[in-house]
Amino acid sequence: MNVDSIQNGVVIDHISAGRGMRLYELLGLDKLSVPVAIIKNVTSRKMGKKDLIKVDADIPINLDVIGFVDPGATVNVIKNGELAEKRSVPMPETLVNVIKCKNPRCITSTEQELDHVFRLTDRENLVYRCIYCETALKGD
Repeated sequence: MNVDSIQNGVVIDHISAGRGMRLYELLGLDKLSVPVAIIKNVTSRKMGKKDLIKVDADIPINLDVIGFVDPGATVNVIKNGELAEKRSVPMPETLVNVIKCKNPRCITSTEQELDHVFRLTDRENLVYRCIYCETALKGD
């Protein structure tokens, strides 16, 4: 398989195999009118298999989404065909409007203008809780 290199854009690397599509959806990459490549199940020496996303445009990327879906993934910023910056992405302490509360009795279900805010309560088990109703949501 051959995927062209990018001149200016973002490469999300070291995504655990099978999580690339979830990142694609949560980052809203389907709404872009620029080339986006999702490569699934790439052979990796460190991980065995991994997913990879290449975006051929210099766009802002929500690192909280990446940290929620796959902490430890890396974000590479490419400028003029060269690696300009490489970042590891940790789990965020707070998520704002990344996920929605599933509790139908939560105030966010009736008050549409409220932000959906979750706080990390259990790092080991990847558990986030809604700040309004305490509903737990396990990260991917």
